[in-house]
Amino acid sequence: MFRFLYAFSYTTRVPFKRAAKKDYTEETLYDYAIGALGRRMRSVAELKRLMRPRVGHQEDSDKMIEAVVERLKQARYLNDAGYAESYSRYRKENEKFGKIRVINDLKQRGVHGDVINKAIGQTYGDTDEVELAKKFLERKRVRHPESPKDFARIVRMLLRAGFSSRSAFRVLNQWKVEPEVLSALEAEVAETPEKPETENE
Repeated sequence: MFRFLYAFSYTTRVPFKRAAKKDYTEETLYDYAIGALGRRMRSVAELKRLMRPRVGHQEDSDKMIEAVVERLKQARYLNDAGYAESYSRYRKENEKFGKIRVINDLKQRGVHGDVINKAIGQTYGDTDEVELAKKFLERKRVRHPESPKDFARIVRMLLRAGFSSRSAFRVLNQWKVEPEVLSALEAEVAETPEKPETENE
């Protein structure tokens, strides 16, 4: 009896019907974009990536997205130069990241290279990278390394945080690393490209 009821309920299961996608007008898409920017600053490319899945099924989607972006620019709600400057300043002052990491993150967000260079120049132009790297380790509460493995971990951490290998090794010098250990680390880094981690949204 129970087997029959189970089989009946399985065979008569109603197929799931996807809800129709909502159609947007330029005004409703503009309101959505304002809300997205209200939650946090975004680059032009990021905002377009957010809007495209919502209106991609509509024939005039590209035209609508461009119109909304232009309105936001005119209203000064959307500005890649301001975004890049604010982003790089926050990442430096609050998270103590090196400029390589910030450059990489801004590229991932679709910011133009010229805009990135200008923002990085303004934010990191007179920065002592070694001192910033020390502050990064302090923020991460890194303890005094006690073994070659600890030294290697710290170097990799600094490279991921966007600091050059030169600055990373200069930081290690404050702990008086043995020459043999330092040479081994330098050889390891030389074989591995400096590639900072990227953020996932």
